[in-house]
Amino acid sequence: MPNKRHPHSPRVPSLDPDTKEAAPPPSAPSPDPASAPAPAPAPPAPTAAEVDVWKDRHLRLAAEYDNFRKRTTKERMEAWQRAQAELVARLADALDDLSRFAHIDPAETDAETLHEGVELVERKIWKELESAGVTRIDKVGVPFDPHMHEAVTMQPASKPELDHTVGQVVQPGYKMRDTLLRPARVIVLTWQGGGH
Repeated sequence: MPNKRHPHSPRVPSLDPDTKEAAPPPSAPSPDPASAPAPAPAPPAPTAAEVDVWKDRHLRLAAEYDNFRKRTTKERMEAWQRAQAELVARLADALDDLSRFAHIDPAETDAETLHEGVELVERKIWKELESAGVTRIDKVGVPFDPHMHEAVTMQPASKPELDHTVGQVVQPGYKMRDTLLRPARVIVLTWQGGGH
């Protein structure tokens, strides 16, 4: 069977016929300098006129961006002011009612009428605030959420299910859609464990 050399087996060095020592591997032929590709010529340097054109373009672009930034900032501020003005306009009737009740002579009005008037004003205000996306954070028994609640103190929970829940709201919080306006200040219940 003929001895086939494995394609990945190492090459056996050839021997020098005079010295019987390993001959150095044949060197790669040196490239002919005449046949080597010539290096690419360097691009020509820009003329003074071309440099001026690019400078002018750059300055115009920078000025346009600055104007865009100023205009966007102004539009954002105007939109915010319009939104605030619309909310105050919605509350104007309720504020008028509140002003009337604030200046009633207590000697001429009974407490029940005054109480009903204040409740009416509160309902009007809340109707407008809710239509603007405002909600109160004032629920008891819900899990304590550090993104919406601020713990003022802790109290022991009566059973394990109440661990880490809101036991009492000291001051309600408010949200406007997804934006927290003020966290609710709450007392948090914690389960201390079994024994009585």
